Amino acid sequence: MMEWLEPLTQGDVFEWRKALVSLLLAFGLGQAIAVVYMATFRGLSYSRSTVHGMAMGSVITCMLMLAVGSSIAAGIGMAGGLSAVRFRTSLRDPRDIIFIFAALGVGMASGAQAHGAAILGTIIFAFGFVLLHFTGYGARHQPDGLLRFAAPAGPEAEEAIMKILRAHCRSFALVTLREAAQGTMMEHAYQISVRALDLRASLVSNLKAIPGVQDVALLLQEPTLDL
Repeated sequence: MMEWLEPLTQGDVFEWRKALVSLLLAFGLGQAIAVVYMATFRGLSYSRSTVHGMAMGSVITCMLMLAVGSSIAAGIGMAGGLSAVRFRTSLRDPRDIIFIFAALGVGMASGAQAHGAAILGTIIFAFGFVLLHFTGYGARHQPDGLLRFAAPAGPEAEEAIMKILRAHCRSFALVTLREAAQGTMMEHAYQISVRALDLRASLVSNLKAIPGVQDVALLLQEPTLDL
């Protein structure tokens, strides 16, 4: 029985200790990156599997780096073996790709015994993403939604519609205007930004109160949501 276990005991204690420290460090820093991802995530397409991939991808990368070491032949063989693997999962958000790449980078740094670079890199990466998230860096003002309705053709209805839009909206722009019901009705579509969120309901109800106005619908388009 001891003969079978002999290959496992050939390395010295220091080598085992380095591998253990590197793997634990990679796992802990991968968890830290995953926590930052969860804290700053905005949208509907949240995936628990993506978070698990970040946490454990760093461990796998670290293990591969420890296995390769400084051996060029082992590195070439490892690259050839990994090239046969096909990953079918598609990441729609570039932000997800960056977080996955950061977790793999932590694993590579830990496996290469660059523990200082792994720790400092994780701290700066986490601080940078949290800073960008809470400062709203890169955000641009977007319209609140798309307002659609059908109204009778004529200056009276047009004047009443403009009056309500000016009272409720900070800005509005006509997107489409086309005839319906053999020219007796006009279908309107506006991109709008309301003055306050609580004015959305009153905007819809006031438009419905105009004689002849039908099918009023406000389609909200939140820029932070990803379906």
